[in-house]
Amino acid sequence: MALLQITEPGKTAAPHYHNLAAGIDLGTTNSLVATVRSGLAETLPDIKGHHLLPSIVHYVKNETPQIGTAAKQYAHTDPLNTIASVKRLMGRGLKDIKTIGTRLPYDFVEKEGQGMPMIRTVAGELSPVQISAEILKNLKQRAEDSLGGALTGVVITVPAYFDDAQRQATKDAAILAGLKVLRLLNEPTAAAVAYGLDQGAEGIHVIYDLGGGTFDISILRLQRGVFEVLATAGNSALGGDDFDRVIAQWMMQEANIANDAQQSHIRELMDIARTAKETLSTQDTASLNIQLADGLQWHGTLNREQLNTLIDPLIQKTMMPCRRTLRDAGLTLDDINEVVMVGGSTRMPRVREKVGDFFKRTPHVNIDPDKVVAIGAAIQADILAGNKPDGEMLLLDVIPLSLGIETMGGLVEKIIPRNTTIPVARAQDFTTFKDGQIAMTIHIMQGERELVLDCRSLTRFELRGIPPMVAGAARIRVTYQVDADGLLSVSAKEEISGIHSDIIVKPSYGLQDNDIEQMLKDSLKYAKEDVITRNLREQQVEADRVINALRAAITTDGHHLLKHQEFVTINIKLDELLRIKESKDAKSIKKAIEQLDEVTQDFAARRMDYSIRQAMQGRSVDEFSEN
Repeated sequence: MALLQITEPGKTAAPHYHNLAAGIDLGTTNSLVATVRSGLAETLPDIKGHHLLPSIVHYVKNETPQIGTAAKQYAHTDPLNTIASVKRLMGRGLKDIKTIGTRLPYDFVEKEGQGMPMIRTVAGELSPVQISAEILKNLKQRAEDSLGGALTGVVITVPAYFDDAQRQATKDAAILAGLKVLRLLNEPTAAAVAYGLDQGAEGIHVIYDLGGGTFDISILRLQRGVFEVLATAGNSALGGDDFDRVIAQWMMQEANIANDAQQSHIRELMDIARTAKETLSTQDTASLNIQLADGLQWHGTLNREQLNTLIDPLIQKTMMPCRRTLRDAGLTLDDINEVVMVGGSTRMPRVREKVGDFFKRTPHVNIDPDKVVAIGAAIQADILAGNKPDGEMLLLDVIPLSLGIETMGGLVEKIIPRNTTIPVARAQDFTTFKDGQIAMTIHIMQGERELVLDCRSLTRFELRGIPPMVAGAARIRVTYQVDADGLLSVSAKEEISGIHSDIIVKPSYGLQDNDIEQMLKDSLKYAKEDVITRNLREQQVEADRVINALRAAITTDGHHLLKHQEFVTINIKLDELLRIKESKDAKSIKKAIEQLDEVTQDFAARRMDYSIRQAMQGRSVDEFSEN
């Protein structure tokens, strides 16, 4: 297996010059920026000493937007213009956003021809990309102020389960913020970089990453400076915000607050819930004080046992992806060396307890779970910027879902299977189905099922100008390339003529929250049925090919190469194949094809002889022997 060398030969920095690079953890709830100074990776604070930047932007008419803590105070009083958790909206369409499960107070505007919807604010209609860019600008300014110069480049982390659209949206936000992206790095992998280098431990490691808005689980092999992701899974709409929500709902029931309460009140309850959750990480009880609409107050308490009852179903939802990654990696619990906890939500004692019970070992929590991703990104950025020309670290990530192409019969031919390490390039040869075919549509698919209807369509493009040939003579090489950021490009080339076409896959919006997990579940649930269906479709396509080829041959040569009785016999078998082709029995179709092949063998042999005689007409045998 090829490994990616992420140091850059030939780009060594001058002896006394240090390229300024940073790692950015662009989080759902909070964001951080980190860098490597004097050989140590550290997160950078703002002028008030705060390392965490709340991922919140507040827009004011004709004024510069406020970011972070300054914006957070307006969440209750001006929710329409105070955008939080924008990461959940990146690369998504309006239909996807409505299924996230979060009661979003924003005024969405969907525009024709635009994938992501806009959010209407007093500063105008803004996309999630533009809003994320404001957060990145703030972190960029913090880094440049701290380092005393302009950044050479940054590594930005994304959830491992971000698809093409979400990754591209993150890149677009960085470009809009004036940043050069050295690489997008999966968050669990970034944590592994930080943890592996700090501890020097080799073996199989689980990275359990539960942040404010996303959950990722990755299994990695660390060996001699090589980080290889063996399998990954997760949920892009599950995190600490959901824990806060169930606590807030419990408080609403206890205080008899109506479900249709104003959004500002709900946000206030969410803040109270978050504070209680954090308090219960170190104490046994938390006091609750809620200002009711009628001016009265409600006082209550929440203890750790009650909290555990509320959040256990959410923690349990993280265990299914854990089981799947073990299965995908071909491992058992006994193969795991260590479990590393990442993300602010892993501070909760119940989460640590449940993860420890599942993996049958005490998880490691000795690195600040809020900072470890940014630190890993900073280490990676330092290497990519050329500050460690002798760096030996290699890094391999994987793609979360198989990438394939539509073939005849509505089938999906997988070109790059899921969990393939990236960057990767795979090519496969295809051919034409009909005589004289001069164009081909390349339909790019994503998913684990066998039929196009059960997979996700990414995009289509056409290869035109194929020289007219008999069916099956053309050789079209289709190449899929996934870069280190997980972004896909596809090219198609007709090998005989050299004509080619290509496309960079930039889908207009991403998968719905549970689409990836559901696609994987379905691939297992319907595995047997899919194999039967694929076999049937393949036989039906083969039958069509045989029928079309035979009809063309009879039209061209039947009148002078076929005897009447042969013609009758072939047509009987041809009609039989046409009838059986519509059945649901692949074996019967295959048998009918074989029977038709038997009665046409003499005809095929005579056609071959006739073609040779025609080719040699007027030429001597000596001409061919000389060649």
